[in-house]
Amino acid sequence: MSFDTVSVIGLGYIGLPTAAAFAAALKRVIGIDVTASIVDTINRGEIHIIEPELDTAVRAAVSGGFLRASLRPEAADAFLIAVPTPFKNDHEPDLSYIEAAAKSLAPVLRKGDLVVLESTSPVGATEQLAAWLAAARPDLSFPQDAGEQADVNIAYCPERVLPGHVMRELIENDRVIGGMTARCSQRACELYKSFVRGECIVTNARTAEMCKLTENAFRDVNIAFANELSIICDKLGINVWDLVGLANRHPRVNILQPGPGVGGHCIAVDPWFIVDSAPDEARLIRTAREVNNGKPGWVINKIDEAIAQAKADGKQHEDLTIAVFGLAFKPDIDDLRESPALDIAVKLAGRHPGRVLAVEPHISVLPAKLDSSKLILVDLPTASAQADIAVLLVDHKPFKDHSLPSHMKIIDTKGIWT
Repeated sequence: MSFDTVSVIGLGYIGLPTAAAFAAALKRVIGIDVTASIVDTINRGEIHIIEPELDTAVRAAVSGGFLRASLRPEAADAFLIAVPTPFKNDHEPDLSYIEAAAKSLAPVLRKGDLVVLESTSPVGATEQLAAWLAAARPDLSFPQDAGEQADVNIAYCPERVLPGHVMRELIENDRVIGGMTARCSQRACELYKSFVRGECIVTNARTAEMCKLTENAFRDVNIAFANELSIICDKLGINVWDLVGLANRHPRVNILQPGPGVGGHCIAVDPWFIVDSAPDEARLIRTAREVNNGKPGWVINKIDEAIAQAKADGKQHEDLTIAVFGLAFKPDIDDLRESPALDIAVKLAGRHPGRVLAVEPHISVLPAKLDSSKLILVDLPTASAQADIAVLLVDHKPFKDHSLPSHMKIIDTKGIWT
């Protein structure tokens, strides 16, 4: 059975590029999102997020009649779920968005349809998705009961793309596909091969789920090593950037670069899913999360030391202007999700009696929830001219090409002004 119509539920940083990729492969794509402004924006051929080449792809898809957005699911041959999976309480996975997506698409499911979960999820989430669908549609059969004879096929295929390079990596990267049965995997591979040039590698759903979590936990552990090393070097009076450069000359050493913490919707969240599933066994993974989560507090302490030094030099606390450079969770993007830089800026503004300036060249206004935080969004020249203390949190390209006045106290968490 061919996949002429594809529905993508969730039109965010992954869902919208994926919808555009299917549309470029001449599939009829129906994008679903619960936010009316997002639906309207896409139907005008415009985008609501910043991602290179995405605007061109969406405009072409909409104008060509291959992509349209809607608030409610409609009948399709394949459904991809790309909704958020945050955590709640004490880092417990929150599957409520997946549950809502399942219940919304269930009424339009037909025999022969394929449902693929793309959201990064804890092990067992695909089986839970199948259970929610089966409960909503007892007239259809699903893999957990009917196996290969199921009316509806279900698989898991996580995204593994880098913000800033999503449109290229969606096409070029290998995909891990875990079906609930061999038939589910086969059909999911057929779907993705319509635009993926990388290899589609088949496994089972649980292994595919764990693979995505493992990839991000691996990164988190290695970043934690670099962040812990930076704290040790600071205590011992060693330049960590020089040290890492020297150590990485060893042919089998590749230490990552330290920073103010770890952010984003993946690395800062996904390892907790492993910890939640195996709390007694995931000792190293938990410790890495704690190290990285603790780094913003260490940065705040360094700012406090700079403030104390300025006061010792005769400056009044309330007269000090502090500028933070960068709010995104990584360089050269506009994504503020789980950003340690944003966390540091908000906490600093909440406790500092003087002005706190923020420079983030990829946004034009601060998020509404920050309106009362006392952060003032300014451009790079203004911050450079007015700040007494500069805190470099994200190594955006404009910052690398900029120099600060020599009298300014600099706290550089990325090693570009050190």
